[in-house]
Amino acid sequence: MIREMTLADVEAIAELEEKIFSSPWPAREFCYELTENPYSCCLVLEEEGKIAGYCDYWIIFDRAELANIAVVKEYRRRGYAQELLDRVIHDAEEQHCEYLTLEVRVSNEPAIRFYEKNGFIKANIRENYYTDNNEDAWLMVRPLNITGGDPDDNDSGN
Repeated sequence: MIREMTLADVEAIAELEEKIFSSPWPAREFCYELTENPYSCCLVLEEEGKIAGYCDYWIIFDRAELANIAVVKEYRRRGYAQELLDRVIHDAEEQHCEYLTLEVRVSNEPAIRFYEKNGFIKANIRENYYTDNNEDAWLMVRPLNITGGDPDDNDSGN
């Protein structure tokens, strides 16, 4: 089940961050996202009452940015990252965003493959992006709200 993150989740999320990431967000960052950032949307994916994954994304006018996404190690390989990303994409499209961006470590090949499988492309390098080791990040972009069909089937009269 995916639900909105609450302040009651922050302590547990911060503990999971410590286990999952080498450069974890502290609890205060999640509190800021929940209480002060007007663009932030934070979600939690639960299994049997336990947090299995979570994400934070921003919808800023016509664009969306995935700020954080994680699945707890013992819950991986169950499609939970896909569920969270699908929800982010759906929400961003509902808000008429044109694209979704994210940064990912250049060394994180599994994540890069996951994002590429979901239509993201490598757009640029963010040099020395990660503060724990000055590793570069890929800026990845995914177009949203793409309408299919025949371009001659529009009402423009051209």
